[in-house]
Amino acid sequence: MNVLRSEWTKLRSVRSTWITAASAVVAGVALSVLGASDLLSASPSDLPSGWDPTAESLKGFLFAQLVIGMLGALAVTPEFGTGMIGTSLVFVPSRSRLLAAKAVVVAAIGLVVSVVTTVLSFAVVQLMLTSADLPAAGLGDPGVFRALLSGTLYLTLVALLGVAIGALVRSATSSLALLVGALLLVPALGPGLPGVLGDGFGKFWPITAGQAAYTVVPTDGAVAPGLGLVLLAVAAVVVTVASHVAFRVRDI
Repeated sequence: MNVLRSEWTKLRSVRSTWITAASAVVAGVALSVLGASDLLSASPSDLPSGWDPTAESLKGFLFAQLVIGMLGALAVTPEFGTGMIGTSLVFVPSRSRLLAAKAVVVAAIGLVVSVVTTVLSFAVVQLMLTSADLPAAGLGDPGVFRALLSGTLYLTLVALLGVAIGALVRSATSSLALLVGALLLVPALGPGLPGVLGDGFGKFWPITAGQAAYTVVPTDGAVAPGLGLVLLAVAAVVVTVASHVAFRVRDI
């Protein structure tokens, strides 16, 4: 418990933690609103087939996930940059225990940020759609609550991925580069690869699969929502285990 309290004190006393958390919320909501605003002049008949107002309201996750991933990475990388990780290990010699404490604190902060981002994005966009007389979603509609819960878990898992990546590369710049690649570039470019390789990236890449979890209307070629969240969770566990192993065997 003392280790958790210490890590919480470290994170909450750093201005960048709250700037990053606020940026994730603002970016997620703003981009969701921006994406939905293009549809406000359309009529219901002009909407694309498979219209999913819930997924439409969470389009801002595209950028919010990158910010929340960096929130996780920044829980680790500054200590390596300043050399303070050595001091931390004097007080907490167990490296896995120290890294686990950081992950727990980030998960708690990430969960709160994810809930706020998801709820605000959904509420604002659904109000916009309703005011434009377009089909909107409500919490009581089938699959909507599950999708919002999955979206919250999706962002929280990305925050934990950020912690693990930060521990692996020990640099904020390298963490950002890896997160951009994993969260944006591979999902965008991977499906364009030829044959089975492209199909695999387009369907089973953990980020792409995880994004299927917060849809209500099934997307062609996507995995089932439950499987998508499981694949992302497995990836987070694998990278986390790798980060613990690296942290234990490497010199600081």
